[in-house]
Amino acid sequence: MVLHASTAPRIEAAPEEATELVRVVALGSVDDGKSTLIGRLLYETGALYEDQVAAVKRASRLGGEIDFSLFTDGLKAEREQGITIDVAYRYFATARRKFILADAPGHAQYTRNMATGASTADAGVVLLDARLGVLPQSRRHLAIAALLGIPRLTVAINKMDLVGFDRAIFERIADEVRDFAARLGFAELRFIPLSARYGDNLTLRSPRTPWHRGGTLLESLETVKVARETALGPLRFPVQSVLRAEDYRGYAGQIASGAVAIGDDVVVLPSGARTRVLAIDTFEGGLREAAAPLSVALRLADAVDVARGDLIAAPQSPPSVRTRFEATAVWLSERPLDPGRAYLLKHTTRLVPARVEAVRWRLDPETLAQIEAQRLELNEVGRIAIHCARPIACDAYRDNRVTGAFILVDALTNDTVAGGTVLIDGLNDDRLAERGAIRSVAAEERRSRLGHGGAAVLVERESETAALALAGALERALFDRGCATVVVRSAEAALACAGAGLVAVCAAAGPELSRARLRAELRASGVPLAELRAGDDARDPVQAALAELRNLGALPLRAPE
Repeated sequence: MVLHASTAPRIEAAPEEATELVRVVALGSVDDGKSTLIGRLLYETGALYEDQVAAVKRASRLGGEIDFSLFTDGLKAEREQGITIDVAYRYFATARRKFILADAPGHAQYTRNMATGASTADAGVVLLDARLGVLPQSRRHLAIAALLGIPRLTVAINKMDLVGFDRAIFERIADEVRDFAARLGFAELRFIPLSARYGDNLTLRSPRTPWHRGGTLLESLETVKVARETALGPLRFPVQSVLRAEDYRGYAGQIASGAVAIGDDVVVLPSGARTRVLAIDTFEGGLREAAAPLSVALRLADAVDVARGDLIAAPQSPPSVRTRFEATAVWLSERPLDPGRAYLLKHTTRLVPARVEAVRWRLDPETLAQIEAQRLELNEVGRIAIHCARPIACDAYRDNRVTGAFILVDALTNDTVAGGTVLIDGLNDDRLAERGAIRSVAAEERRSRLGHGGAAVLVERESETAALALAGALERALFDRGCATVVVRSAEAALACAGAGLVAVCAAAGPELSRARLRAELRASGVPLAELRAGDDARDPVQAALAELRNLGALPLRAPE
């Protein structure tokens, strides 16, 4: 019996109580039938609008059958127009689960896009053509899925109708995948023979594969074990912004993993300050406890120094605080990795200057060989050594996919050039610190040495010349008063300097929109901030800034010697 589109039953839409959300990435080489599979899956789970179905029926040329690949033809149109192919996200649901399906492009030149779609997935579907078996791109997809921490894969061997649903062919391909994947460390692999065109083993079990006992693709997605380490692991709370009012100071963000309750002891990293949770606030009201992935604002019992980019964690199982670490990286830029180039490392909510100290090796995704390399090119995967200008609090990616992941940004062009996963091994900063070789400089030590705390002054003017002139005058006035100060041009640099105890004078010019973005980022950081806005009527803007800094406690506590 062949399950044609006209006879395949439609699965009822999920009821409201189906709340578990599973993120799935669909991987497959070009022409393996991924568009047909996704289109039919969306159709049979009731995820398409009637007008979409009617339009595809009119456009189909398969003798009365629906051409399910047309439901995803938007990506093909982009390719024909020469537009960069991106990941398309599809939504569907059943009575058991809700799904977000990342439709990743299959061609090798879009490996970076595929890695983006796979980076947040709970599970994956790898599609193979039964006639062609395991292709080089198939091995590439398996390798990157493993590197990005997808623990469980369903291997869908498609177009079985074109090989007569031959069990021997299915078993041969499955064995080849198992042999290759044995070195990649997947927790689970499931194999399903199917025909996306006719619906065999997609949402209904096919009578043409009586030898298959593994169920359908949809059953696999509904029953695959989804690791919920975010709720079970130790507390990780990256601080996104500092909320301040007259009698209120809260630290807002999303709980990356674990849970927190009122009265819990916590540690603020990288400073190492310890305190406890006084209150947990949400838009709907206060909570006694909260768990990942809820967004909350934490109030702390003590007046500790906390700013955007800091991490609040469980003191009994804290992350590693380090400036150097090894990582696996996928290079996303057409400009090759340049160890001499300035990069910014974005880790959770923290942005720090960083440089790539070395490229250890480049991975051949088809053989898994580690090839000696001096740099990484577009779409290449390799191991690199990174040195950050300021410490980050991180976990190994295998332990936490939020605090173990990062991106690299070109400091000059602001382009995202790499995505990476942290590896924790070897002699690291933590072990050196335990042996006494490294002792972090605390904020109070900086304040005692410099005589003042860190702060930022935002100098806004419509022209660059005016902004730099006023910033220079303020720098001189602060320096003459014994203040350690510097003029910078970006929010990242201002926050880095303020974190080191300096008073950063940030010169901002140009359109109001760009100045507003910089202003918002500085305000959200929690760093003491004075502002000289364009159009202010202050007769002496330098004196106005000095007065505001004095109120913030950011002027020297003692006169210069």
